[in-house]
Amino acid sequence: MSTSAIVNYHVHSDEPQAFHIDAGGEEGKMLSPELVSTPITVKDIRTGEVTVEFSRDSISFVEHVSQVEDFELAPSDWEETYNKELTELLRKELKAVEVIVFDHTVRVDDPDSGRKPARNVHSDYSPSGAEQRLKDILGEKRAADWADGHYGFVNVWRPVANPIESAPLGFIRPDSVKIEDWITIGLIYPDRLGQIMGLAANADHEWVYQSKMTPNEVAFFNIYDNQGLRSIGHSALDTPICSDSKVIRKSIESRIVIRYA
Repeated sequence: MSTSAIVNYHVHSDEPQAFHIDAGGEEGKMLSPELVSTPITVKDIRTGEVTVEFSRDSISFVEHVSQVEDFELAPSDWEETYNKELTELLRKELKAVEVIVFDHTVRVDDPDSGRKPARNVHSDYSPSGAEQRLKDILGEKRAADWADGHYGFVNVWRPVANPIESAPLGFIRPDSVKIEDWITIGLIYPDRLGQIMGLAANADHEWVYQSKMTPNEVAFFNIYDNQGLRSIGHSALDTPICSDSKVIRKSIESRIVIRYA
């Protein structure tokens, strides 16, 4: 069944656009580029209304039970176990021959949270940002070796503690996105620079999500691929159905670079 939602698209501009993270040296303060609140219709994979495949749509949803029960503990208490689980998942699902988990972010939809759900329509890397990140992770020599073959950056997203009742994560089917919809957005940190790709509104965008995802389910999706699999735009969704929920939305997203056979 389709539902309505609100997302925040980026806006084309002649001026460079960027997020300023920890702006002015104030931890947790973020200054955003211009965003426009836009109503959309989103189809629910849970109901069978639409299906997705990673090789075609850059995303898949699977059941994946974790031994980790509390991701809000110190990473030393769970990171090794979880990294092994994600490595096994991507070796099985994507036939990855090498898997490097390099980042975890726990997001909490609460005004006092330092990391809230991302409510801008985006993908996590620009091509140049992905190439630089590969060098940061592997070093120049090993990154060049990976770049001679097939590699990609993948995000694995999981609800934490409770099923998702508000701000579910929505995705745009890549074949409904035009090249000109993408906008390079800077990330300005106090100590480094980065880039993501934002998306401008387009009525042709086909939005999908999986309703009421549980901590025993994950979405894994492509955020960069050096041999042409399209990056998938995504955002937290604000839906009327979920607006009265008293359950705080918590999630963990894990960024991973994989080497394909």
